[in-house]
Amino acid sequence: MNYAFMSFSCPQATFAEMLTIAARYGYDGIEPRAAGGHDHAVELDATSEQRAAFRQQAADAGIAICCLAAGNRFADPADRDAEVEETLQYIDLAADIGAPVLRIFGGRIPDGISREAAISGVADALSRLAGRAGDRGVVVCMETHDDWCNPADVAAVMERVDHPAIAVNWDAAHPVRTKGWTLTDSYRTLRRWIRHAHVHDLFLDANRPDYTAFGTGDIDHKEVMELLRDGGYDGYLSGEWINWEPPDVHLPREIATLRGYERSLA
Repeated sequence: MNYAFMSFSCPQATFAEMLTIAARYGYDGIEPRAAGGHDHAVELDATSEQRAAFRQQAADAGIAICCLAAGNRFADPADRDAEVEETLQYIDLAADIGAPVLRIFGGRIPDGISREAAISGVADALSRLAGRAGDRGVVVCMETHDDWCNPADVAAVMERVDHPAIAVNWDAAHPVRTKGWTLTDSYRTLRRWIRHAHVHDLFLDANRPDYTAFGTGDIDHKEVMELLRDGGYDGYLSGEWINWEPPDVHLPREIATLRGYERSLA
């Protein structure tokens, strides 16, 4: 398995500092979250020189920029065209810095829009991104998130788009916590399209804290890893921990647990 973490773990770190943190704790990659107020500076206004420098710094450090996380959403028809145009810019940014994956969302479905209409609209938006993404060598991954935590709905979008540059970021916890799916059923529904994965343990009781250490919550990440391994997954497990503990507390602990799971599955 390959391990990474999002810049939510260290929002005040510069890009170079993120790479140093990753190397210090044995992570294989990093995932900058753009437009999140973080200090890494991997943003749309980065110059061509800055983009080339990010790519070179990562290569020199031996740390992959495994994914660029954007926050674009496509379920609302009123915003869709603008979201598509901005996402095209993020595809270029991802390609320029050497990130093979761009994470996006489906987005909240507005009142008065049926699920079927939302599926059609999101699929249309992603289809409009597919050509640029394919040309630039980037896979745009829709996350199981917000109004798209039901794997069947995400699968319906993927089936309509049917393009190798459009895929899924499987946040394994969300379908379990919000829709009552099992990990196995969620994975089997989406496995054809999973090109990136977010990991974080939590409790099914939404009144409890958002995050807890792997192995102390309700999401069995050893099973997550087993499902991915058996399915031939060769991407990254990227830790998403927003406003949680200091990076020097949770990053070494969480990767140690994940590597322990991996050893036990060998």
